[in-house]
Amino acid sequence: MIIQSKRVWISDRFIESQLEIENGKIERVLAYGEKPADRDYGNNRIIPGMIDVHTHGAYGFDTNDGEPEGLRNWAKRLPVDEGVTAFQPTTITQSVEVLDNALKNVVNVVEEGYQGAEILGIHFEGPYLDVTKKGAQPEEFILDADVEQFKHYQETAKGLIHYIALAPEHDKDYALTRWCAANGVVVSMGHTNGTFNDARMGIANGAKTMTHVYNGMSAYGHRELGMIGAALRFRDVYGEIITDGIHVNVEAVKVFYEAKHPGYAVMISDSLRPKGLPVGEYTSGGMKIRVCEDGSARLVPQGNLAGSTVRMNKALQVLIEKANVPVDLAINSATANPARLLGVDERKGSLTAGHDADIAVLDDNYEVVQTYVRGEEYKI
Repeated sequence: MIIQSKRVWISDRFIESQLEIENGKIERVLAYGEKPADRDYGNNRIIPGMIDVHTHGAYGFDTNDGEPEGLRNWAKRLPVDEGVTAFQPTTITQSVEVLDNALKNVVNVVEEGYQGAEILGIHFEGPYLDVTKKGAQPEEFILDADVEQFKHYQETAKGLIHYIALAPEHDKDYALTRWCAANGVVVSMGHTNGTFNDARMGIANGAKTMTHVYNGMSAYGHRELGMIGAALRFRDVYGEIITDGIHVNVEAVKVFYEAKHPGYAVMISDSLRPKGLPVGEYTSGGMKIRVCEDGSARLVPQGNLAGSTVRMNKALQVLIEKANVPVDLAINSATANPARLLGVDERKGSLTAGHDADIAVLDDNYEVVQTYVRGEEYKI
């Protein structure tokens, strides 16, 4: 199959081009019109399929639910609704029983098969967090980092936990950080009230990224820089950021992207069960939340933000059209950068010959026209 457009994202810019797809891969990149095209997308933008490394759920399903059909439906809808071709189902702090069930469910779905966006492992957010920066994580299940307990979770997950969020100040001697770094698990510092030095030492002991920068972390100051200061200061450490325009003021989003090395910003949705559902009350991680008219998801009755309901294609729109982040930085933060963070950039994250044919076609309103997941077509 050959698809083409006058705007194909190649080498950090849009050019007129064709993509030849064979056996789920991009076989070659050709000049526009070089061969007869099976699909001509005109002036619509063709970008690599987006990768969401931090997302708890959508369409009435949360990872913690442990329901196979909920996970399958989520994976199948992501390409159609958002242009997402790969993701990490993300847990929320809960009891050992609930987390074990959630992990087993992802393993079973992966082993038995599913359609849609590719599951790139599990993102284990908590329970090793700081109570004062817990956000929507239930306090009663928050613990100090425990290597032996995490080994239990990883055994339950059959090695599918590829990413963990923890508070470095509650990881004694950085033992879990070091173990994860030595065993191929990405460590992200988040829900943390740690100091700037806690961040520095976490990085020195193997942490690679920071969880939803600005949210759930100690504030920036000119004497004690805190975790936010660390996220801005350490340019070559990855940082996730929620770009729904609600969790982070768009001017602060702009500051983050200007501070970061271009290859280290990672756009995420941090979406919850109510994404794609009407305004109303729901539960997430055992906690009550309300989806408001502005799309925000807030704890009931506290009113503080719990997570987002944003689609990744619309988060990209906020980045470019409202935060005025340069197009190359914005697109790469949803494609190439997360691929590199997860160590899958040899096959995902760019429109390159030999890579998976993970492709999203967006119109000028950032709506999804067509998505390809390893060459398979997904369309509304």
